[in-house]
Amino acid sequence: MKAFLKTAAVVMAFAGPAFAGGHETWKTVDDESLIAFGSIKKNTVGEVHTFEGLSGSVNEKGAVSLAIELSSVETNIDIRNERMMEHVFKAADAVAELKGEIDFDEVHDLEIGATTVVDFEGTLGLAGVSADVEAELFVARLSEDRVLVTTSDMIMLSTADLGIDAGVDKLMELASLPGITRVTPVSVRMVFEK
Repeated sequence: MKAFLKTAAVVMAFAGPAFAGGHETWKTVDDESLIAFGSIKKNTVGEVHTFEGLSGSVNEKGAVSLAIELSSVETNIDIRNERMMEHVFKAADAVAELKGEIDFDEVHDLEIGATTVVDFEGTLGLAGVSADVEAELFVARLSEDRVLVTTSDMIMLSTADLGIDAGVDKLMELASLPGITRVTPVSVRMVFEK
């Protein structure tokens, strides 16, 4: 489940190139950005969850910084939201941080209405654990001052990468479930503007 955080980081990194061409910092449009992740329980029930508390920026040098407020997790079941905060994320005010750099040159000349696909690599940190993040992002220039960044393909992330397997085990115990998948599909949609 922490895998979704990785995805968010990737999206931010990709957005940066389209922002090149000035000394402004590009920032997320928080109410238009989200990370979605899926889970399967009992081997047959698929569910979609989201994080909506996102904020970040990409500066003119290509430095990417993204914060994900884990308390914004929405699983559509209140008690499950609370259990995820307590047992998976370990704190009510936990924040995951994505840091990295991008090469602005790849999409520097992206015209309004044009799109491109870029690769991203970075590091996602959560509760003292860090994991490398790699993704392919789809970037669309919406206007001179706005860029949309989404995942190009489905990103599959392992709960073991960020050390949250014990928390998932606890969720299974509390809900009396025989299983919850340990690989999570993640998608990201982020809008940046200067």
